[in-house]
Amino acid sequence: MMAHGKKYTEAAKLVDRERIYDPVEAAQLVKDTSTVAFDASVEVHLRLGVDPRHADQMVRGTIVLPHGTGKIVRVAVFAQADKAQEALRAGADEVGSEDLVKKIEAGWLEFDVAIATPDLMGQVGRLGKILGRRGLMPNPKAGTITFDVDRAVREVKAGRVEFKVDKAGIVHVAVGKVSFDANQLVANLAALMDAINRAKPAGAKGTYL
Repeated sequence: MMAHGKKYTEAAKLVDRERIYDPVEAAQLVKDTSTVAFDASVEVHLRLGVDPRHADQMVRGTIVLPHGTGKIVRVAVFAQADKAQEALRAGADEVGSEDLVKKIEAGWLEFDVAIATPDLMGQVGRLGKILGRRGLMPNPKAGTITFDVDRAVREVKAGRVEFKVDKAGIVHVAVGKVSFDANQLVANLAALMDAINRAKPAGAKGTYL
């Protein structure tokens, strides 16, 4: 087994593995046990009582965290004419149509979220292999294929996150940064838990969360 460093060892002493912490205590403990020099992300990993191999037990959705994620999110929007101007006014970092498709085909990928209006998905579809494997392909279930680009861009910039159960039935979501105070982390966690509860699929059996 790999030996842990002094900082890790000291931080580990603060955690009682036999105790169940309430959310505020847990959030404060996350802050107190961070040993890195940068502003680390705080992540939540939830095992759900679903079998994602069955279509009627898939869990997926989005939520705008009340205190955001603490990350600067770069947004690319596929839109034209008035919708392109709407995206720029909302704060999109890159906006285009065929020109943006060609730019990405040439290797440019300096964005974190892609949004597209439905009328341009025929062009965006050419980027399936490039964007799909990076989790960047616009998707209606994630709210990233829409004519309401103003709302979509503003929500993403404000801290909208997508959650989706993985093959093992676990949801992984970042809910803030170590620099957040404990109450902000708890508020973000509460919003996420509420969204996941509301996303409970009809096919879920037994204990869900």
